[in-house]
Amino acid sequence: MSSTTHDTHHEHGDHHAPPYGITRWLFTTNHKDLGVLYMSFALLMFFVGGAMAMVIRAELFQPGLNVVDPYFFNQMTTMHALVMIFGAVMPGFTGLANWLVPVQIGAPDMALPRVNNWAFWLLPAGFVLLLATLFMPGGGPAGGWTMYPPLVLQMGDAFPFLIFAVHILGISSIMGSINIVATILNMRAPGMTLMKMPMFVWTWLITGFLIIAVMPVLAGAVTMLLTDQYFGTSFFNTAGGGDPVMFQHVFWFFGHPEVYILILPAFGIVSAIIPTFARKPLFGYSSMVYAVAAIAFLSFIVWAHHMFTVGMPLAGQLFFMFATMLIAVPTGVKIFNWMATLWRGSITFETPMLFALAFVILFTIGGLSGLMLALAPVDLQYHDTYFVVAHFHYVLVTGAVFAIMAAVYYWLPKWTGHMYDEKLAQWHFWLSVISVNVLFFPQHFLGLAGMPRRIPDYAVQFTEFNMISSIGGFVFGFSQLLFLWLVIKCVRGGEKASDQVWEGAQGLEWTLPSPAPYHSFETPPVVK
Repeated sequence: MSSTTHDTHHEHGDHHAPPYGITRWLFTTNHKDLGVLYMSFALLMFFVGGAMAMVIRAELFQPGLNVVDPYFFNQMTTMHALVMIFGAVMPGFTGLANWLVPVQIGAPDMALPRVNNWAFWLLPAGFVLLLATLFMPGGGPAGGWTMYPPLVLQMGDAFPFLIFAVHILGISSIMGSINIVATILNMRAPGMTLMKMPMFVWTWLITGFLIIAVMPVLAGAVTMLLTDQYFGTSFFNTAGGGDPVMFQHVFWFFGHPEVYILILPAFGIVSAIIPTFARKPLFGYSSMVYAVAAIAFLSFIVWAHHMFTVGMPLAGQLFFMFATMLIAVPTGVKIFNWMATLWRGSITFETPMLFALAFVILFTIGGLSGLMLALAPVDLQYHDTYFVVAHFHYVLVTGAVFAIMAAVYYWLPKWTGHMYDEKLAQWHFWLSVISVNVLFFPQHFLGLAGMPRRIPDYAVQFTEFNMISSIGGFVFGFSQLLFLWLVIKCVRGGEKASDQVWEGAQGLEWTLPSPAPYHSFETPPVVK
């Protein structure tokens, strides 16, 4: 965003070299090490969740196939969502925040380094608990990631483990967010006012507040489920005067801001990449900041658009419909700003730019189908069909996941000191972008024709689109192995990356050498 004068950024004394061995990774409080741990864990969970998606698409390849037991199929749809949301996308963004926020604001490290370490190590613990439920009597959750009662209560002995896992993952998220917010508010370099911060830092500041606000709501909801099951309360049990629809209200009060938690950092990434490869400053910086803040605010007042079918009064339907449609305004501002940044720019199409452009186009498709779902009378028809599945996968796969991939390609040379293989990366991009559309676009048609979601079998007229979708899914899944190989290859060596890496890249992180030293800023840089 601004020019910098940097004093001695780093000294090459031995006391600044990273420690070696397994203890380095177990006990590290260094923000870069923790960024690597978060992103490595996210990549592992991306493949675990992806394997579950492969099971789903194999079962749905044709009607009448019994690849897996129907109950196990429902466990896979549920676990796939939980693993991808809490294990892949959120830790992926948190890893990027750990690595980039301190170097983008000129801070020596995160504000709370030990909290940072603890927040990370809670994640593997939570996922061991969560995945262990699949091997317990009664099995893992099979009622959808929303955990609606009474469906989720059929798990038997595994149920408290699910609740405990959700609590652990929530604590991890809250601690990580407090750390990021504290770092941004207290540790910016001299001269870096709020309106000079990079967009990625802004989006994470707002995301951090969202997580701190809504994770305790999820904790409350699942705790009430637990007390209903084991302590005789009747929050959601109709036999005792409770209301299962209340769970939906409490859950979606968390769940709708959560989907913005999963996408806001992506906006920051794309706002860093597009100006670099268009070789122009970001168009309308302050309007971008206000748009992100407006989206975050509105995300709190639209939760019941997930619930139009529960028998809501007309006034409620109208309020939630109009409030939801209002989110299209700040979102549209951002998309037009990106397009204006591209307008008459000197554009080149390296892999990060390709993923960023695919993000803008495909995320917009997901946004438009979301606008259709915002219309209450329309949603009554589409609710719980594959149209909804297509909508949120366009937002979360071609949105959040593509943005994370764009970020990895963009900053990987700065992290490792090596350039990735551009030719292979382009193969990865084209395979991914074609197959992901073959995978999810037909699901719009399936949903419009009435195919329900979370069902292991279906009427014969849905066969062709399901076969096309499954083929796209397998190609997309296997092309991610190419991504894994690219990252490993880049870490192991290759062409030396320059300090600037990308011509026209703006930001403090590009003033550091490649690879960035273990301790970035011995003396804070001064932002002019």
